[in-house]
Amino acid sequence: MSDKYSAVWVSHTSISDFLQCPQAYYLKNVYKDPKTRHKVQLMSPPLALGQVVHSVLESLSVLPGAERFKESLINKFERNWQSVSGKKGGFFDEATEKTYQERGKEMLLKVMNNPGPLTGLAVKIKEDLPHYWLSEEEGIILCGKIDWLEYLKEDDSVNIIDFKTSKSEENESSLQLPIYHLLVHNCQHRKVSKASYWYLGLDRIVEKSLPDLESAHEQILKIAKEMKLARQLERFKCPHGEAGCFACKPFEQILRGEAEFVGENDYHQDIYVLKRNKTELSKEENSELL
Repeated sequence: MSDKYSAVWVSHTSISDFLQCPQAYYLKNVYKDPKTRHKVQLMSPPLALGQVVHSVLESLSVLPGAERFKESLINKFERNWQSVSGKKGGFFDEATEKTYQERGKEMLLKVMNNPGPLTGLAVKIKEDLPHYWLSEEEGIILCGKIDWLEYLKEDDSVNIIDFKTSKSEENESSLQLPIYHLLVHNCQHRKVSKASYWYLGLDRIVEKSLPDLESAHEQILKIAKEMKLARQLERFKCPHGEAGCFACKPFEQILRGEAEFVGENDYHQDIYVLKRNKTELSKEENSELL
């Protein structure tokens, strides 16, 4: 029997990091600060916005349908925003923070006015972090959190719903749906009959075609084995060479002591922030999994 603690754990986020830049994957998912023994995270305004909006919406799934909107989502958002206010969320000036805060409120106001599937039955996967053996032989576990599982009573199935706070639509080549289909299929017993992206800023739910499970398994396992090999060889190279890319350069700045430490999160990661201009924030927002 393989050991979960020595297994390589992969997720949609870590796989995307690896495909974008192996060096960024290493710095975000493997590297630990030699002093604190903690992994590092770079907090930024787009990430702060995504975290707070997701936390508000995901908190609804544990409530009975009739109680989900008894309290204003805006009130919940403002309470949760305190955890990312100021530099804790990568905000270096009040104007930038206000812009992102207003965007979050607008998204949640649209949800309150048109809650759609959030008023119906939802399925909760029991584990805090759903996971299963992608390959026990290879020692690889696939894990990830699903934003919302809508229960479809007519055929006792589920609809995977992923909330999107970014301004751009998910790329068709994204591996998110193949990964989420595998996770939901293997971590609960109901059939998956639908999958949808909910673009909160656009107030639009887009139903997507379900990826084939067998093809998804082969595709994800192939990448996961490459990740495992990179870890074994300790070989993580940026595709742009020594100059680095927009994905790994900010983390290199953390290692050089150029970022500001702002605290530790619930996962015992050391949180850092860097002052970013609008162009950098826009580029990050279009590439982040928000």
